[in-house]
Amino acid sequence: MTDHVTAPLRSSHLADEMSQQPDNWVEAAGLVASYSDVLPRPGERVAMIGCGTSLFMAKAYASLREDAGLGETDAWSASTMPSTRRYDRLIALSRSGTTTEVLAALTAYGRASPVTVITSSVNTPILGMGQPILLPQFDERSVVQTRFATSVLALLRTHLGEDLTEVIAEARDALAEPDTTYTDAREAEQITFVGMGLGAALAQEAALKLREASQSWSESYLATEYRHGPISISEPGRVVWALGPLIPHFERDVARTGARLEHRNVDPMADLLLVQRLCVLRATDRGFDPDRPRSLTRSVVLDQ
Repeated sequence: MTDHVTAPLRSSHLADEMSQQPDNWVEAAGLVASYSDVLPRPGERVAMIGCGTSLFMAKAYASLREDAGLGETDAWSASTMPSTRRYDRLIALSRSGTTTEVLAALTAYGRASPVTVITSSVNTPILGMGQPILLPQFDERSVVQTRFATSVLALLRTHLGEDLTEVIAEARDALAEPDTTYTDAREAEQITFVGMGLGAALAQEAALKLREASQSWSESYLATEYRHGPISISEPGRVVWALGPLIPHFERDVARTGARLEHRNVDPMADLLLVQRLCVLRATDRGFDPDRPRSLTRSVVLDQ
């Protein structure tokens, strides 16, 4: 393992874009009035589609909207959305606007109901396939997504009626924490992320970020499913990271395995920033470029 004291953090777009998120969320929250006409109304039946990080943001939104009692909300991987199922509004999320599965799903769905497309990329095909929310100010140079996805989630959460003032303050605090906060997670052989609701969706995103940026062994589960099998992987030298409130007896059960539990009483979006910082640290330790993950590109465009 690289010396944590002497090894400087590699300058990266990921680190820079990650650090801008609290300010981005403030701006995103302020955009809600501009896009209220193309976002769901209370009581509407809604579906949101995406791939990878965009799918996890869709899951986060669906959980929050249903918990708020604002209407039935489904989150689909773009490749599995049934084209015959109808909604009052379909929302498609794609940073690049060129993801093959998203474009295919939109083509199959057609205009049976209003479609909203959200992207950060100008002059891309998705913009002609629905009512656009174009957010180029949140675009990224790193292949690894951070600020675009979370800024979209900030916009959507604000539209649901949430006040993100405290969440943004927690995010600023997360970015100010010293690197020593991460000593155990930085050196861990394996990390399991868990959560419920919003926390479950962002646990999936956290595990994906760690795999992408640092080729680390990371997994994600519903916290209630952790004891139904995944707990068997936990042992000394490994970490269980819980996003959001703990379910009963979870801390006790993790302690019995010898693994370290990472948990903070903060909003899962703020906690995600700590994971993103961990991604940069572990990538630096391993000599990887966090902006250019192995075998990945900015957009997945498949041969047809």
